[in-house]
Amino acid sequence: MTHTLRIYILLFSIQLAQGQTDITTQEIYDHIAFLASTESAGRYPGGKKNKRVVAYIAKDFKKSGVQKVRGTYRQKFKATLRIDSAKKAPVVSTFNVIGTIQGSDSLLKNEYIVLGAHYDHLGLGGPSSKSEQRHTVHPGADDNASGTAALLEIAEKLASVKNRLDRSVLFIAFGAEEQGLLGSKYFVENSPISIDQIKLMINMDMVGRLNDRQQIYMGGAGTFPKGQQLMKDLGKESDLNPVVHAGSVGGSDHVSFYKKNISVLGIHTGGHPQYHTPEDTLDLIDLEGEKMVCDYIFNTILTLASSDYPLYFIPQD
Repeated sequence: MTHTLRIYILLFSIQLAQGQTDITTQEIYDHIAFLASTESAGRYPGGKKNKRVVAYIAKDFKKSGVQKVRGTYRQKFKATLRIDSAKKAPVVSTFNVIGTIQGSDSLLKNEYIVLGAHYDHLGLGGPSSKSEQRHTVHPGADDNASGTAALLEIAEKLASVKNRLDRSVLFIAFGAEEQGLLGSKYFVENSPISIDQIKLMINMDMVGRLNDRQQIYMGGAGTFPKGQQLMKDLGKESDLNPVVHAGSVGGSDHVSFYKKNISVLGIHTGGHPQYHTPEDTLDLIDLEGEKMVCDYIFNTILTLASSDYPLYFIPQD
């Protein structure tokens, strides 16, 4: 083999490796297709189909080089389910799926940025459904297969640049959010790392339906120093138009962290008529738009985790 040929093979291998770790619309599609499939049955907490989804997320973390936390990707907890009838609510076992990338700075590696998204949905409907079509699979392609797909893609890309990270990053796919933020509530009370080490929690809930004005919405940007300006500036770099609120924290799993005096960002691309209905399907996802959102959040974490940018909690009214 000639020296020139060896160089060409090396360059091709590098390009191939980089391509495999890029955030792509194909991988976003594949993740949502699995999560929102009929076989996943609306990702309801408990049972074999829930375990199948949990195994999928854990397997993808492992494939990407995201490490286990205390020897496991799974954090098991009990969830009391919301039901239509007056019967006693069932209690099931379900999971948060947790992985980490450790920072390289001797001091800053002890500080964590959490990136989260809930993977569960409504199963066949139940009391939270907005549809008259009960006992029908609610696929939840946007809510929140889109956020879970984003979590997996951003984790993969951050793992590929882990040597650039000073702070550590924790990735959490929450269970039972639709039952009352149960997964995130359990996590903050039973965190495998000291809760004081978590400096910022970024939550993605419904990030697959970017509008024509390319607006991305977020609450909580005032809970850490200069957060509003940072998110606006990074939005311009990503060709997005962030609608940034200092407060407006409520609504999803980041609320559990805010109640523990942890800075948060709750990110979404807006509501739509298909919310909590069987019509929230993959064909309505804007794959190119979601890729833009993923790149934006990746750049946010890279900016904050690869520097000593000050991160401390600022309460909001």
